[in-house]
Amino acid sequence: MRFISRKFHAVLDYMAGIILIAAPWILGFADVEAAKWSAVIVGVLILVMSFITDYEGGGKKVLPMSGHLTMDVIAGIFLAASPWLLNFDEQVYLPHLIMGILEIGAGLFTVTQSEHSHTHHIDRGISTSH
Repeated sequence: MRFISRKFHAVLDYMAGIILIAAPWILGFADVEAAKWSAVIVGVLILVMSFITDYEGGGKKVLPMSGHLTMDVIAGIFLAASPWLLNFDEQVYLPHLIMGILEIGAGLFTVTQSEHSHTHHIDRGISTSH
């Protein structure tokens, strides 16, 4: 069941990117190099990916929404597992785990088609073609 709109997903993307980039300093783990850089790099990747995605928040619109959502899930899995993969779980793990789980959820529960797409109108019994 997909219940997150593409427009809201775009807002979540930009918020998540900024939060991840700022988190090491706001939450006090900037001195843990692997924790800091995993959060910052994933945050930057989310912002770049958002800008190039073909959705309501995209600027360049070259990455299909389905590809974006797949990358969200992959980034979320990496982020959630990064404290254990990169061996900083004894210093900090909750920000990465929580944001990773949220990123996975955003990837799994966001609608892929625009509400104004042709296929959506056909699904509702309204044909836009003649």
